[in-house]
Amino acid sequence: MTKKRRGGGRNKKGRGHVKSVRCSNCSRCVPKDKAIKRFTVKNMVEAAAVRDLSDASVYQEYALPKLYVRLAYCISCAIHAKVVRVRSDKPGAINSRKNRAPPPRAIFKDGKRINPAVAAAMAAKTAAAEKA
Repeated sequence: MTKKRRGGGRNKKGRGHVKSVRCSNCSRCVPKDKAIKRFTVKNMVEAAAVRDLSDASVYQEYALPKLYVRLAYCISCAIHAKVVRVRSDKPGAINSRKNRAPPPRAIFKDGKRINPAVAAAMAAKTAAAEKA
């Protein structure tokens, strides 16, 4: 039987069995190593009400509490909710797994970051000016 993925879509390696977690969206049982896990930190109060609370508060510097949520998604829900994308196996695609080239390096000039395409155009322009 042919095998689609080397790891079988999991991160189990030497373990024989891994406990299951429930998908946050559909409650499907998913192995913990296969589930897509995200840790979100949100303010308990929405941005519109923060100013009202700070005005009404007795304390000047009151830190509003945050909501810490650990989400686990099954593959279907993660793709549907656009948490992850389907990765193309074509070598030229943007989100390809076979694209092993390093990302373009950031170029700085006068302490500011310059777009690599703009930097290449500027280099070409200076090279043409030196030849002339």
